[in-house]
Amino acid sequence: MFKIVHREEMSDGTVILNEIEALKIARKAKPGQFVILKANETGERIPLTMAETDPEKGTITIIYQVVGKSTALFKTLQVGDGYQDVIGPLGKPTHIQKLGKVVCVGGGTGIAVLHPITRALKEVGNHVICIIGARSKDLLILEDRMKAASHELLVCTDDGSYGHHGFVTDVLKEVLEREKIDQVVAIGPVPMMKFVSKMTKEYNVRTLVSLNPIMVDGTGMCGGCRVTVGGQTKFACVDGPEFDGHQVDYDELMLRLQAYCEDEKQCYEEFCIMDS
Repeated sequence: MFKIVHREEMSDGTVILNEIEALKIARKAKPGQFVILKANETGERIPLTMAETDPEKGTITIIYQVVGKSTALFKTLQVGDGYQDVIGPLGKPTHIQKLGKVVCVGGGTGIAVLHPITRALKEVGNHVICIIGARSKDLLILEDRMKAASHELLVCTDDGSYGHHGFVTDVLKEVLEREKIDQVVAIGPVPMMKFVSKMTKEYNVRTLVSLNPIMVDGTGMCGGCRVTVGGQTKFACVDGPEFDGHQVDYDELMLRLQAYCEDEKQCYEEFCIMDS
């Protein structure tokens, strides 16, 4: 059992932070890598990119949003409880190097994935500008940590309840107009990554995105996580999860992510009825 040693409810309880005992993973994991978790014997395998690792304590931190049956089941786990399985680290780590000026763009729970990458880019000597966004102030996460991990933090909300009123792309455009940027890292909802990549392509700025397709085994065997990048089929679990944002077929990715929406909704509703 992989015990939960710390737990926080964020965004009105819809986003949950778990710090989990996983000594071997914590000692080997690097920014950008993910783990696959299973709550119990009959649970679903859920891939989540690590938001934090602590090799000394032997813990990893994940942050997830409750959107279906499996994440609703995860939410029932309290401090002292544990996940039956946590497998990792999986995927290729982010290639961290000194490039100059880097913009890190995060949306929703993608901010959690972006945090260790942002911090690592700053630690190697890059000047890091961070742009984070959410639908409203209540849904914004990790603002203080992202501020500490970057040189400049810009915040926006779709409804204008906090920071800039608008999308992260609005703020990104202002940054690209005012100074030369050497790289952009964008992690969040697929439409956000699509439009960030579309914009940075116009400015000829290299862009990395982290993809979240449907995944089963996480080792490249099932093919469930296949994505099209530069006209070629790639497996996000072993070839990624990070890819050149200018080469990703986002429309195909969105279609594949919607394939089981009705089934997911039904399972979630049945679980909520049983749990109530």
